[in-house]
Amino acid sequence: MPFRSKRTLERWLDEFQEARGAGELIRVALQDGSDGGDTGLVVVPLTHATVSIYIEPVDLGGAAWRITLEPRPDITSLSSHQLHALASELQVAAELCAYLEARSVGHDESWIPFAPE
Repeated sequence: MPFRSKRTLERWLDEFQEARGAGELIRVALQDGSDGGDTGLVVVPLTHATVSIYIEPVDLGGAAWRITLEPRPDITSLSSHQLHALASELQVAAELCAYLEARSVGHDESWIPFAPE
């Protein structure tokens, strides 16, 4: 089954960060799929909000990705400057999601033998 390994996602994230000059706090976490394979999970920490954001493939066989925002019980109150900063963080997350979708088109690692990290 096609997938994006943690190693591949880290390489793609490095390339995105270098080209975009943003997203230094974004990281790739290990996420085991239902078959035990590494599916990859991209964690986007926000400094101006209390929600958590992560990006993951919608379908391991395709190129679609989704951004999930997980709410927290506390309220976020921001100044206009802080809201602009949050908007910038969300823009980077959206651009990274689009980048991962573009990189995933036609990508297939299923032939690469498993190698522990």
